[in-house]
Amino acid sequence: MKELLEGSQAVAEAVRLCKPGVISAYPITPQTHIVEELAAMVAEGKLRAEFVNVESEHSAASVVLGAVATGVRAFTATSSQGLLLMTEVVFNIAGMRLPVVMTCANRSVSAPLNIWNDHQDAITVRDSGWVQLHAENIQEALDLHIQAYRIGEGPKIMLPVMVNMDGFILTHGLEPVDIPSQEQVDSFLPPYNPLYKLDVENPLTLGPLVDPDYYMEARFAIHDTHKDVLRLIPLIRDEFQKAFGRSSGGLVEEYRVKDAEKVIVAMGSVCGTIKDVVDILRQKGKKVGLLKIITYRPFPSLEIYKALKDVPRVAIVEKAVSLGSYSPLLSEIRSVFCGKKNPPVISGFVIGLGGRDITIDSIKEIFKRLTAKQISEEYIDLKPELLGDEFV
Repeated sequence: MKELLEGSQAVAEAVRLCKPGVISAYPITPQTHIVEELAAMVAEGKLRAEFVNVESEHSAASVVLGAVATGVRAFTATSSQGLLLMTEVVFNIAGMRLPVVMTCANRSVSAPLNIWNDHQDAITVRDSGWVQLHAENIQEALDLHIQAYRIGEGPKIMLPVMVNMDGFILTHGLEPVDIPSQEQVDSFLPPYNPLYKLDVENPLTLGPLVDPDYYMEARFAIHDTHKDVLRLIPLIRDEFQKAFGRSSGGLVEEYRVKDAEKVIVAMGSVCGTIKDVVDILRQKGKKVGLLKIITYRPFPSLEIYKALKDVPRVAIVEKAVSLGSYSPLLSEIRSVFCGKKNPPVISGFVIGLGGRDITIDSIKEIFKRLTAKQISEEYIDLKPELLGDEFV
């Protein structure tokens, strides 16, 4: 069934169809509409779940941790400072192998205070152990939430999944969205039936103190499971396509890469703009393309290598920085080609921080700057007049 929906409404519909038993979240812009919609669904009897109001994001994460630990499917959502406030619990959820699903409505991190979109929040917790997926558009955001429960709740996985969608651009944008039926989702997503849970009839301990004899192995086990996730995600994407009649999700997406001489690598909604520019430049005879990263954690190194190994020049375009070093995606993709023969010339571009508009001209400029000379890192659309003389 097609409906014209705001992105937040579409995500709420996806979550409703997945039948979580517990939902808990604290309102923060631009995530709020998602949980407002879910709260209304619970109040109106459209979703049989417990909606737990809390005083902070730290508490919201703690509630869903407890719910999943007792064998109940759960959901939360947050953004920016809210995600950072729950960081302690975010690490605990992954370390306790609890498959919570969370929406991160990507937003810049203070200071200075800014409520608009970039990817700094999710990037900051990239090493927490969560699977991280990034949506390009509202339909993909809806689809990824349904897939997220299948991924995280797999008996050999048991890890939490964060579905990232760009704040305002996707959360508050409107698109025609195909909403699957409850029967379709029930067939694709079985009820949550964990191998272990807190139960007074069968007592066990979750999250105990672990001394040096065991801690390293526990962390390695999560790392090793991410290798299984890399194998699982394409299988679930294929199952999803058979069940719902459309391709969505996966590790990466190649857009006109095969014969390209210049390729941009990016995540999230900016990929839609890049595809438009690729089409425009292709009409002018330019051999350009896009490699969209859908799965950021676990990092799909092999798929990235296969897609880019024959491309002469590559631009990494990202909406996050690692202050004092190279930006995160740039560093990781360069590491993919470390020691390889004839690697591409890989250049880095930071763009759109704090919600600054990313235009067609901005993307054209990045393709223009891609030459045989490697660019360590450049900030696109930076305003020199706002910087001191030493920067100009």
